[in-house]
Amino acid sequence: MLIRSIIMALAVAISSSALAQTAAQNQVVGTWRMITATIDPGGKNIPAYGEKPNGLLVFTPDMHFVEVLTDAKIPRFASNARGGGTDEENRMAMSRSIGFFGTYTVDEKGEFSGNRVEGSTFPNWIGSVRTRDDLTLVVDGDRMIEHFRRPDGTRIRIEFQRVE
Repeated sequence: MLIRSIIMALAVAISSSALAQTAAQNQVVGTWRMITATIDPGGKNIPAYGEKPNGLLVFTPDMHFVEVLTDAKIPRFASNARGGGTDEENRMAMSRSIGFFGTYTVDEKGEFSGNRVEGSTFPNWIGSVRTRDDLTLVVDGDRMIEHFRRPDGTRIRIEFQRVE
C-alpha cells in the first residue's frame, strides 16, 4: 500500500513537472495588450486602429486564443442600442475593429507556428488557417510583434505588451 502511494505521488510529480515545462516553453501564452498597429497599403504606414488602438490578445495554455482589436475613438451609437446603429455607425464600427477566436500551435521551441480561426466578427475569416507564411509572432521579453499579411498582400504590424 505504501509503495503504491509513493508510485502515485511520483507519477503526479513527474506529470506536473512535464506540464510546467510545456507551459514554460510556450512563449506566447498569456495576455497581451495592443500598443501600436500600422497598416501598409501601397507602402504607407497608417494607423490600423486609429491613433489610440485598444485591444487584447489572449493565448491560453490549452492552445486557444481570442483577439479583440478596436479603435478607442469609434463614436458611440446615437441610439445606444447595439442593433440600432445607422449605416454609417455600423460601417465605422465594422471597419475599425475586429474580434476573433480559435486555436493555435507552437513549435518545439515554444514559438508561435500558426492558428485556425473558429469565429470572427468578419465572417470571411471563419475556418481560415494561418501559418508562418502569412502570420508571425515574435516575442522579445514582455513585447511581442505581430506581422500579418492579408490575402490581398496588405501588411499589418502590431506591437503588444505582456499584461502582468
